[in-house]
Amino acid sequence: MNTQTIVTALSAVRAQKPLVLNITNYVVMNNTANGLLAVGASPIMAHSRDELAEMMAFSGALVVNIGTLDSVWIERMRFAVEQANQHGKPVVLDPVGCGASSLRTETSRRIAEAAECLIIRGNASEIIALAGAEAGSKANGKGVDSLDASEAAVDAARYLVQHYRCSVVISGETDVIITENSEFRLHNGHAMMPFVTGMGCTLSALTGAFAAVGETTGLAAAAVLGVAGEIAAEQSAGPGSLQLNLLDALYCLDAETLMQRLKLTSSG
Repeated sequence: MNTQTIVTALSAVRAQKPLVLNITNYVVMNNTANGLLAVGASPIMAHSRDELAEMMAFSGALVVNIGTLDSVWIERMRFAVEQANQHGKPVVLDPVGCGASSLRTETSRRIAEAAECLIIRGNASEIIALAGAEAGSKANGKGVDSLDASEAAVDAARYLVQHYRCSVVISGETDVIITENSEFRLHNGHAMMPFVTGMGCTLSALTGAFAAVGETTGLAAAAVLGVAGEIAAEQSAGPGSLQLNLLDALYCLDAETLMQRLKLTSSG
């Protein structure tokens, strides 16, 4: 995948305005919905089992975010994944806080196992915890925050790609995107971004938008958010203004700016 492919994917999202169904946590619903709108997609937050089957039939992708997990939501998440499989829709799993509790870890693994077209987006500690002992490394997370650098999770991500036949996005200071055949590293973004809650969750939601138009590696979403985050940070005094400026940057991002600012390397 080259820069032009990322630009083309962004144009496709804006032209097609895909509907992205989110089963996501209470903390980030507003952030992720606004992020999807700003990039050109259409968000819907659906949590009732009574409507999930109907909605997955016409949604472009499903985003499952376990940030505020409970037993009722777990069953609904599983059902939504079943419906996504039935309709051939991609599933983005955000294993928020995976490793912080056995409930989060086990639920993440069950969702990953069930999804037939899967993209996993998490921070390094979440990715390492999701892979478990089989990947040969130990996570160093603190709740939903990562204490591991992205490179520390590369082997774990490679294991997940093979085990679940998926793509994996490790977000951090460097975003690492691993697919069955390639590895990409993005060096965009800004040090202020982790001080805004739900930034990773927004990336997961955007990943769903791009997956809905056929870009299922997770790379385009990470590239767009990273560049937009850089632009927003340059105009922001702190995290509060960054949240507002990020939406503007996503909305205004054009092909020329994206191509000029993108810092992308690949292998494989």
